[in-house]
Amino acid sequence: MKDFSFREILGLMGKTFPFLVFRFLVYFGITLGFILVTGIGAGIGYGVGSIARSGAAGGMIGGLIGFGLACSFVYLIREYLLYVVKAGHIAVLVEVVDGGAIPSGKGQLTYAQEKVRERFVESSLLFGLDQLIKGILRAFNRTFLSVTSFLPIPGKSGLVKLINKIINLSLTYLDEVILAYLMKTRAENPWASSRTALVLYAQNYLIFLKNAAWLTLFIWSMTFAVFLGVLGPVAVIVGIFPGAAGPLTLILALVLAWGIKQAVIEPIGMTALMQVFFKVTKGQVAHPEWEAKLEAVSTKFNELKQKAQGWNHTHETPQPTEK
Repeated sequence: MKDFSFREILGLMGKTFPFLVFRFLVYFGITLGFILVTGIGAGIGYGVGSIARSGAAGGMIGGLIGFGLACSFVYLIREYLLYVVKAGHIAVLVEVVDGGAIPSGKGQLTYAQEKVRERFVESSLLFGLDQLIKGILRAFNRTFLSVTSFLPIPGKSGLVKLINKIINLSLTYLDEVILAYLMKTRAENPWASSRTALVLYAQNYLIFLKNAAWLTLFIWSMTFAVFLGVLGPVAVIVGIFPGAAGPLTLILALVLAWGIKQAVIEPIGMTALMQVFFKVTKGQVAHPEWEAKLEAVSTKFNELKQKAQGWNHTHETPQPTEK
């Protein structure tokens, strides 16, 4: 059985609806940018290619170049998306879970930004911590997979691939869940608190794996349904640009489905695992043996310890001097 409640999740989504709208507008803007830049590239490519009597090929090449430029832009703003969009939504979700009052309308966005700045003054700090956590989770999950590859189960390669997909899903949202833990516990030292959260995850790994299986089925079923729903309209839009039909229709439909997934479906998955984390780890302490296991499989986990010690040193309370 799963350890999260869809009814409670939908209730949380309703209470943070202004932020959901904000997420949708951000990712809709990104998706629209993909379509426009790809279309402009296709149009330019078609025009240049027509000179050499290969307009269709030129349109395809131009569209792919435009798509690549759009991908580069999304890569460059990934730090902003984490700091303002994802962390902001997590901040208001945690406040609602704790029974706190949050503003409605546009005030919710300002409130979220203030909460994020309380914990992370600079976006680079949050981004660096997030990348470190992902690396540790990746190393831990690889170790799990290397163990399952030795199990004497018929058709084990297929089983390992299935488990790999499930674990990748858990990896997708767990860094955000750990961020929620830092906000819920009002962490003064984000590096040290992240170590604690990672140990709590590791010692309850099988429970998270079970819940990730439920989420895999739900999230990718919803995403596939969205993809099928947008495929027709995208084909009509792409047909406006000369020479851009064919594979670009599929690519842009995938991008649009991705945008809707990021804006609407992803918060449901993240909130579900957040529920699981808080429910399962309530009252638990980090076990030293699991801390040792994480130190053994990931050098980045040791790096967290060094950064935690450095944080304590730079944030020490000054002692009064004797007169």
